[in-house]
Amino acid sequence: MEKLDVFDCSNVFIASYFTDDRGCAHCNREHTLIYIHSGELEITGEGRKTILRPGDCAFMRRDNRMWLQKRVKDGSPYRSVVMKFSREYLKEFFQTLSRREIPADARREKASLVKFPSDRQDVRSLFESLVPYFDTETTPDNEVLKMKMEEGMFAILKTDENLYASLFDFVEPWKIDIVDFMEKNYMNDLSMKEMAYYTGRSLATFKRDFKKISELTPQKWLIRRRLEAARELIRKGGGKVSEICFDVGFKNLSHFSKLYKETYGLAPTFS
Repeated sequence: MEKLDVFDCSNVFIASYFTDDRGCAHCNREHTLIYIHSGELEITGEGRKTILRPGDCAFMRRDNRMWLQKRVKDGSPYRSVVMKFSREYLKEFFQTLSRREIPADARREKASLVKFPSDRQDVRSLFESLVPYFDTETTPDNEVLKMKMEEGMFAILKTDENLYASLFDFVEPWKIDIVDFMEKNYMNDLSMKEMAYYTGRSLATFKRDFKKISELTPQKWLIRRRLEAARELIRKGGGKVSEICFDVGFKNLSHFSKLYKETYGLAPTFS
């Protein structure tokens, strides 16, 4: 009998089982551990690619967008297990820690993805112990959930002390640089509300902070940045104009052509 593509245990443990290759854009809204049981996963984010193979595990920081390419490999289906840590859970877990356990010099990781060393038997044991629950489509009871979550937390903290600062960033409220975020994500289809969320702000605060760095509105800034990127690609001969239009984030070719001509005085095909 074919297994379910995705089996979700209380939105905490999630297993995926695919017998074909699949790609998708992923908005990671919570800190996550992902473990590959079989197949292969290619993760693209922040201009770099990371490949996870059977037995590999990685920490995915929240509030990041990534492209996930899930592949069947050597005849084995793609199968992964994910463990998600909500903000509420992290606050409760933090209260159980002694302040002496928290490294004073921990610094928040800038990378959106941290791949664990491949020889982590504790990590492999943890995730392989979850597989039978998904095989039988059985949700673990609360005590088992709690125990497995704690194992996952200590696996993360054992990997890199700086991950203390990433996991418990609610201790000291933070905002990430708006321009840096938009430079990395101008081609993505994000609403202003999503941009505010991903930069650690309310919508009102996002608008106020953006006024401090640009005379343009966020929407006009995005249009200008996309036009600049398109112009550079066209000058380099970086593909068909119709492809460049969508690659830089525009949804409509005729609208793109109109804006391009208004800005640069020439149609994009003649730039």
